[in-house]
Amino acid sequence: MERLIEKAKSVRYDMADVLSVAILLLFMLLGSRAEAAHRHPEKHYQQQWCDAAGGVTEFVLQDRTRVDCLLDEYAIEFDFANKWAEAIGQALYYGQMTDSRPGVVLILESTDDRRYLERLHVVADQYGIRVWTVGQGAE
Repeated sequence: MERLIEKAKSVRYDMADVLSVAILLLFMLLGSRAEAAHRHPEKHYQQQWCDAAGGVTEFVLQDRTRVDCLLDEYAIEFDFANKWAEAIGQALYYGQMTDSRPGVVLILESTDDRRYLERLHVVADQYGIRVWTVGQGAE
């Protein structure tokens, strides 16, 4: 009887392991699908825009955070339109840490994304954050 109980316990733990792995795989799949939903990754837009502007991409700060694009006058955060609020905080922080003006390049992949641009401008105008746009929705 004890052998049966021990065997049942080991099977239960094996099922717990299987369940854990299944959940992990599900999160990985959902994460990759979310990224795949974008036309290009953020780095694509960042590299093209920053190179054209003569900036430094992925400038590393003392606390190991990274400014997406550092220009002579601006510390710029790139983000997809739905992450407009997050971009504000990062741009303000990077500007403070580099003694630069804050800037945001908002990635608009469709004209529907313009609603996020309007929200961004409400705050950006108040706090002196310069805003640029890239992507198909920016045209």
